Amino acid sequence: MDLTVHQQVLGAAFLVALAVGAVANKTSFCTMGAVSDWINIGDTGRMRAWLLAMSVAIAGVLLLQSAGKASIPIDTFPPYRTPNFAWLRYLIGGFAFGVGMTLGSGCGSKTLIRVGSGNLKSVVVLIAAAVFAYLMVWTDFYTVAFNSWLAPTTLNLTLHGIRTQALGDVLARLAGSGDGAQWNVWLGWALAAGIAAFVFASREFRASFDNILGGIVVGLAVVAGWYITAGALGQEWKEFTEMSAAPPSRVAVQSFTFISPMADSLHYLGSPTNLGLINFGIMAFVGVIAGSALYAALSRTFRLEWFANRGDFFNHVAGGALMGIGGVLAMGCTVGQAITGVSTLALGSIMTFGAIVAGSAATMKFQYWRMMRED
Repeated sequence: MDLTVHQQVLGAAFLVALAVGAVANKTSFCTMGAVSDWINIGDTGRMRAWLLAMSVAIAGVLLLQSAGKASIPIDTFPPYRTPNFAWLRYLIGGFAFGVGMTLGSGCGSKTLIRVGSGNLKSVVVLIAAAVFAYLMVWTDFYTVAFNSWLAPTTLNLTLHGIRTQALGDVLARLAGSGDGAQWNVWLGWALAAGIAAFVFASREFRASFDNILGGIVVGLAVVAGWYITAGALGQEWKEFTEMSAAPPSRVAVQSFTFISPMADSLHYLGSPTNLGLINFGIMAFVGVIAGSALYAALSRTFRLEWFANRGDFFNHVAGGALMGIGGVLAMGCTVGQAITGVSTLALGSIMTFGAIVAGSAATMKFQYWRMMRED
């Protein structure tokens, strides 16, 4: 049976995510763990793995575009390079997400990996994150609770002669040069090389096969997502959708992100016979869980885990809720913004990355202070 181009895209998303889930489980790739290792014991190994994924993703996007294999437009999903610069959303959403991932023992992608490994605590976190992300995306909750005071802070960069919020476009305007595209190329290569140099400057990191593997695979997965949706197959996908009587959901240039797919998964479960609601993000979401479960089964590391006490339960529920709300506010998570978004050189993605790290680090410091006070 011949597959439609839509089915081919979904299948490709699943297979790439399957690899990510397996490798991330094997290598303990974890952005919350990266912050925890750095803040608590001064170990930067997993933080450098996260940064390596960014470097690989940036370089990969530049190579795709220079080779004419993909073109990343302004109207991606989410709209990373949008000229509507929602700086306060990035900061508040990123900080809330950082707090949430610390309370919930892992970011969105790590939650999926833990679910695949049998962690029932992460199932609860996933449910909480999905419910609140659903409220933010598919109901009036965002409009009622946030839009009235966040919308006025959004800056329309086009009014200042800036085409997008990509770093090159912003700096080209500040420098009085109109060639933002060329600036993006220069800055992209400089940033990718600078991050890689910093990452591999550590002898301990260079000796860690798992950290190197995790960073490279996650970065390449993001590049693969862009290639699938922004290349020739993506163009066929768009044309297929335009000709469809019932267009499938979320047909847009995109790569890996994990909070909006949680919301979309609940939306699909409300109408399970409507297969058109199964989109790129949902297949990636399921693929990571399946890949992690496959690795856990083969390595015999599948373990059921439950909460230590009632306080542990409520901390994880609160963490999931904050990830759902914060991830939608920030328009992405530790992968969706801090790797996929950063690969587009979007200023908002870089701000979100910083806010997530700040929120997570502040929560860890507070938890330590409270523990010492109780002792």
